[in-house]
This record gives sequence, structure tokens and C-alpha cells, in this order.
Amino acid sequence: MSPALLLHQNGYNRPEERRPDGFATNAIHVGSEPSQETGAVMPAISLSTTFKQDAVGVHKGRLFWNGYEYSRSGNPNRDAFEKAISSLEFGKYGIAFASGSATTATVIQSLGPGAHVLAVNDVYGGTFRYLTRVAEETQGLEVTFVDLQTASDKEILSKIRPNTKLVWIESPTNPTLRVIDVPHIIRVVHSHPSRPLVLVDNTFLSPFYSSPLLLGADIVMHSVTKYINGHSDVVMGVLVLPERHLQLAERLRYLQNASGAIPSPFDCWLALRGVKTLPLRMKQHGLNALRIASRLAESPYVQEVIYPGLVNHPRHAVALASLSPHAAKFIDSLPAETLTHGVPYGGMVSFRIKGGEGAAEKFLTKTRLFTLAESLGGVESLAELPALMTHGSIPKEEREKIGINEDLIRLSIGCEEAEDLIDDIEQALENVVGESALIIDELAIKKAHAAEVVKGHANGVYPIEA
Repeated sequence: MSPALLLHQNGYNRPEERRPDGFATNAIHVGSEPSQETGAVMPAISLSTTFKQDAVGVHKGRLFWNGYEYSRSGNPNRDAFEKAISSLEFGKYGIAFASGSATTATVIQSLGPGAHVLAVNDVYGGTFRYLTRVAEETQGLEVTFVDLQTASDKEILSKIRPNTKLVWIESPTNPTLRVIDVPHIIRVVHSHPSRPLVLVDNTFLSPFYSSPLLLGADIVMHSVTKYINGHSDVVMGVLVLPERHLQLAERLRYLQNASGAIPSPFDCWLALRGVKTLPLRMKQHGLNALRIASRLAESPYVQEVIYPGLVNHPRHAVALASLSPHAAKFIDSLPAETLTHGVPYGGMVSFRIKGGEGAAEKFLTKTRLFTLAESLGGVESLAELPALMTHGSIPKEEREKIGINEDLIRLSIGCEEAEDLIDDIEQALENVVGESALIIDELAIKKAHAAEVVKGHANGVYPIEA
């Protein structure tokens, strides 16, 4: 018996039994089905704040939740975006918020009073601030920070308490790009009787390079502002949960509506537009980042390059194992010469600059294409000094323990021509560190000469002045 046929939106009949659509296909089509009413190929922006009811309490239908009633509770543009991002993260329930910080706040609020959270010690500065300065004061949250890259299973399990409700993971971490063995940590955490939830902040890698739900995570989070939107013109956040967590998704959806920290219809429309080009952009971000990291590793003006895609990165093997199926397929398709120094692994590169005190700040004012600015993930390249900018809210002694010193520069590699970005970095390094090196060399020569003069005087010999 032949398989049943399904009628496609465009009228094309296809077998029900078929290969699932790929990542790029889903990015373009899911959430952007042509309008049943007008046939419009692109979703319209729905600005209405309220919706007609067919009878008292009878609303127009939605995918998982109650029908449309009031735009804070549900909006077609927000639904379309949530549907799209859920498909890319292999999840069932997407819940969008007005910012990444609002997303973080809602997750923590959902834990209730007196909860304990175990978090990676190299966590984003805004998350650190909310956990330690807001949630501790407003809901009695207890937080323990652990180096999840080096901690043993025994150590991790010893940190979990009866009231531990959540383990918060970032990988790679911001800005030192420490790579966490996410599936291993999840297995360890879920083996504990408390069985806390595991959340993975997937902002740095995006759904293209990593699929945390496939690795066993309970919640995946994104600052949509970054790679998902990709154009530095939207502030948003999103959570995605698997089908098994319907009850948790309903709780988070309730808090989303009750607190009202929702994105506007226009922002959702823009973010959905960004989703469509996510695969293309992430490939270019990764290829550019690999080339730049490789070149930085050869620079005499750089002390250390941090990019997990490089073969000489100590956690390179863990990074490779964490790749999503579609990212691994993309890398397998690349020519061997592209992979000489490593593989594309997102668009974030950090490095430690030589040149002494103030060199990093000077470097950031000498670039032409890299804009000195916070944030990341846009098509344009950005550079910043985490110790004094994005992570300035973390006490200095805590920052330095995890390697966030004032010589550490974070680069968000954009989609420009790689050669132009390399030229920009190299001229800035030469301008700052090369000039400093010359000064240092001159000082060393003068000191050496002075030492010879002193020695000569002691021996009754007077060298010719240089």
C-alpha cells in the first residue's frame, strides 16, 4: 500500500514518509508558512493589542496554548518566532522574552523561594549580577559557582543540595571560551537524587553549532539579540524546552504573561527574518573566526589565542564532540586546506595582547573595521575589553581568578571579508604593540649600556658613548 499523501501549502503532494527537512530549510520555512487568508509569503506584522472572540471565551486557535485574546498573552508574530526557534533547537515549546536578562529572570523566578542554583564559574556578567545581586535579595536564592570544565564528578555531586533546582551551563563560556563537556555534566547531574534541571545558555554557538536538547539538556536559552537575530537591531531572549517538559513550559509561559516581559510584534518579526539567514551567517562567522584565530596564533604581538576550533586548543576534542549534526555535516563538506589549523566553531575569538598595561585599551581604539562596542553576534565585527565592559560587574579578584584580566580582548567576528578583518587586526597590533616593543627595546639597550658604563668605571675603562 502506497504511503498517504500530504497536501503541501504550495499545493505539492508529497509522501508522508520522507526524510526530515534540514536545518536551513526549517530556518526558512517553519513559522513562515504562507497566509491562509491572503497568500502572503512573508508573515504580516500583527500590531493589534486585542482579538475578536467568536463567543465569550472562544478565541482563535494557537498551536499549544489558549487562543488569541490579548497581545501580552499571545501574538501571531511571537508565535511564529517561537515555532521557528523550537524547530531549530529540536524542541517543542518556545517562549520568547523582551531581553536575555528577562529570560534569565523568569527562569530563576520559576524556581520559587529558597532555591539553590549551581552555575559555571565563568558565567556571563549579567547572569552573575542577577543571580548574586537580585535573586539572592528578592527570593533568597543560594548560588554556588563551580568550574565545570575541571571539576570531578564527585566534586559536582557534592555541590548539589536537596534544594538544588537548577544547574546553569554556558559553553563555551563568556569571554574565556572554556568548553564544558555538556552531555557528561548532564549525566552526572541527573544521576543525583535531587535531579535538578540543566539549562544550557547556547547564545555563543547558536542553534547551528550546538543542539543542547539533543545532548540531554532540559532547557536551552538564547539571547536572541546576538546570533539568532544577527543584525544588532533587536533586544530579545528565548527559552526552548523539549516535549517532556510540558508542565514546566506552562509555568514559564504563565510567568511570561504575568510579568509582561514580552517582545514586541515588530521585534519578533525582525528576529524571524534573522532566523532565515542564520545558517548562512553562522557558516561565515565560523570560517572567518577560524582564519583570524589561526593568524593571531602566529602573531608576535599576541600572548595567547583562545578559540576551541583550533586543533591546539586543549579542549578541541570536547568541542568537536559537542557539534550539532548539521554543523558536523557542514565541516565534513569543507576542503582539507580550510581545516589545516582547526574547524569553524562559532564566531567568538578571545586573545591576550602583549605590550603591557593599557595595550588592550589602545588596541581597541586603533581598529578600523572592528567597532569598540558591547554585544556580539551581528554581521558586523565588534571588539571589547571584558574586564572593564561586559564583566565589569564581577569583582576584580573574582574576574582574575577565571582569567578575565585587562589584557584579554574579546572579538565578535562578523561576516566581512576575512582578509580585511585580518589586515585591520594586524595594523592595530603593529600600531600598539609594535610601537611599545620598540620603546621597550630602546629602554633595554639604554639599561644595558648604562650597566656597561658602570662596569667600565669600576675597571677603569670608559666605553664610547652610544
